[in-house]
Amino acid sequence: MRLDRWILLGVWVLSFLLLFLIPRNKRRLALIAYLFKQFITSLLGLVTVELGLLEYPVRELADVNRTSFTYEYMAYPVVCALFNVFYPTKAKRLSKMLYYAAFCTALTLPEIFLERYTELVCYLHWHWWITWLTLLMTFFATRSFCVLFFKGINRYAKQPKSP
Repeated sequence: MRLDRWILLGVWVLSFLLLFLIPRNKRRLALIAYLFKQFITSLLGLVTVELGLLEYPVRELADVNRTSFTYEYMAYPVVCALFNVFYPTKAKRLSKMLYYAAFCTALTLPEIFLERYTELVCYLHWHWWITWLTLLMTFFATRSFCVLFFKGINRYAKQPKSP
């Protein structure tokens, strides 16, 4: 088996193991973040591939989809779930900005390595800083969605029942 396939397998194993870090009382938040991120990345991943910005020469389900199934549907949504579960809601603004930057950097650096040394991702009309900015935007969108989603649920749950 090629190194690229071993890396994909390792990402799947690591993603499943990371799910065990989610506390029981935060599983709903993690699930909403995970599913919303899958929705975003499935659309954006297809757009970037179809526009010829990125290419995934080695990928799963190559006959069905030209995006990276592992990244778009497992690894990135799992990381986003963890991002939301452990988000420092009571921290200062600078700490929150550093939290965003840390997660974006932690995902961008391996992608740079993968782009240079494997065939898992190939930048055609793309740069690492575009990855970093799109990660930032999608993390922000997912965090905003989760806050609004649970705010609406909490508001609905606190309303008195009508007779």
